[in-house]
Amino acid sequence: MKNIVVSIKIGLLTGCMALSSSCSDFLDKQPPASTAGVALESEQGVEAILVGAYADLDGIDRFGGALGADWVFGSCASDEAYKGSEPGDNMAMNAVEQYATMPDNECVTERWRSCYDGVSRANQVLQFLHGAQSGSYPLKQERARQVEGEARFLRAWYHFQANKVFKNIPYIKAQYEVDFDPVNTPNKDAGWDEIETDLQFAIDNLPELFPNEPGRATKYAAMVTKAHAHLFQGEYAEAKTLLDQIINSGRFRLVDNFFDNFDERTENNEESIFEFQASSSGSSAITLGMQGPCMHQKGPASGGWGFFQPSQSLVDAFQVTSEGLPYLDIVNRPTLKSDMGISSTEDYTPSDKAVDLRLDWTVSRRGVDFLGWGIHPGADWIRSQSFAGPYMTKKYMHFEATKDQQLWNGFNNNRNYRIYRYSHVILWRAECAVVDGDLEKARELVNMIRNRVKTSTPVMGRCLSTNFAEDTELVVDWEQPAANYKTEPYPAGHVAFSSQEQAWKAVRTEIQLEFATEGHRFFDLRRWNIDSEVLNDFIARDSKFRDFMQGVSYSVNRRYWPLPQTQIDIQQGVLSQDPNYM
Repeated sequence: MKNIVVSIKIGLLTGCMALSSSCSDFLDKQPPASTAGVALESEQGVEAILVGAYADLDGIDRFGGALGADWVFGSCASDEAYKGSEPGDNMAMNAVEQYATMPDNECVTERWRSCYDGVSRANQVLQFLHGAQSGSYPLKQERARQVEGEARFLRAWYHFQANKVFKNIPYIKAQYEVDFDPVNTPNKDAGWDEIETDLQFAIDNLPELFPNEPGRATKYAAMVTKAHAHLFQGEYAEAKTLLDQIINSGRFRLVDNFFDNFDERTENNEESIFEFQASSSGSSAITLGMQGPCMHQKGPASGGWGFFQPSQSLVDAFQVTSEGLPYLDIVNRPTLKSDMGISSTEDYTPSDKAVDLRLDWTVSRRGVDFLGWGIHPGADWIRSQSFAGPYMTKKYMHFEATKDQQLWNGFNNNRNYRIYRYSHVILWRAECAVVDGDLEKARELVNMIRNRVKTSTPVMGRCLSTNFAEDTELVVDWEQPAANYKTEPYPAGHVAFSSQEQAWKAVRTEIQLEFATEGHRFFDLRRWNIDSEVLNDFIARDSKFRDFMQGVSYSVNRRYWPLPQTQIDIQQGVLSQDPNYM
């Protein structure tokens, strides 16, 4: 941590100023090009550093997983996705998904660095703000409170991201706040009290809206983050209060189309509560570092790694019954037909089984249009079917129609990442209703999501020919939906809401479908205390056709990952390793 705490003084600040030159809206405000001649303890200096504190939201750390879209720890360590590629290619990620991570693993090292880099930047804002307010360049009182609220929100958020991966964390504050050496801060607990204190300050001091400046943390961003923190602790009553305040504000709504939450043309919409702002303008553009892992290895939208492949288990979860409702019991859920092991030049007839409309906006599969890039031909676009299956992800990729607006470097794009949106609030509130035994309220809230899906725009283009050989004409009916989509709300009196046990299954399944591949799944399973059951069942089923999962098992001793050995070595006698890794 020593190098993290002091690094901004020599390098990060300059980096902040370079990064900030291209982010949209408030991030478009250009701070000075260098620290030369800049009084940091000034209004301009504080604002410049604040921009840099936001920049670590970008998810650019590919090994440690994005801090927002937590694809390594949140998705690949769960039952919804694999790292992909083949054995021996980035074994650090393979170890994460096989629950075999050791303290020298590159993923945990990068996660720690990313989180505490963000913490350091936030603390620098507070430090220089304190200097500005006590010096010759005081900010106006209202703006000073807002800056402190934004910085403390970000500090809490970065600590929260560390907390999700590491069992106990050091909570680092600005030096002016407490008389201690941040280098020698032990990891004595989970840091919840400090996270909540910072978030409450943000709630009390941030405005409901920053007009014309999307991306800044608001009162509601702090509320939803604090509600999420309470859910992680099983504090449903506290979460419920905050979620109701957001709902009753009337400021947010579910947008009409599900995929408008991922389309770059509908960013900062009425469903978005906190959204990372990306931009493709300029050589120093801040971009979402998720395109590289998600891109097809081959094909027109190629250039990345071919990582991050949805599991068959996730795809199967999108199947629906004749009622248009999910299968809530995995044991009774069929397996959806796939083109696994079938070349692109062989005939393949997809299943006409009814599926939830969200499937083909989440998963890229054979015979379905890939965001205007063409009909997915199957194996020809997949790096290694034999290792991780026939699917790729869609939510982080951009439409072919917007390719000229992208920073096209093969790894990043300018799509914003919706960190928190109103659908989180609705479904988390449904969890609270189940805990309260108000099952009708839970049904009502789940149906808000399902009714939105029912009326959303489907993926179009029914592929009538599935042989992609060069001499075979591809026949597509673009007037028809790509698959047999059917999503219905739960009717009154349905068995899914006849008991708490069944209602939990319905709410948890809806959360799985709505937020699939967005980096939440592992952490949701853990906070629901069903991680061991679900993951070991998943391993037992998938290891039959995924060689690299054979012999793998999951235990509650692997709910958290080890602290990086580099940090233990730097701070001997200060940081304590998780006993499960000693």
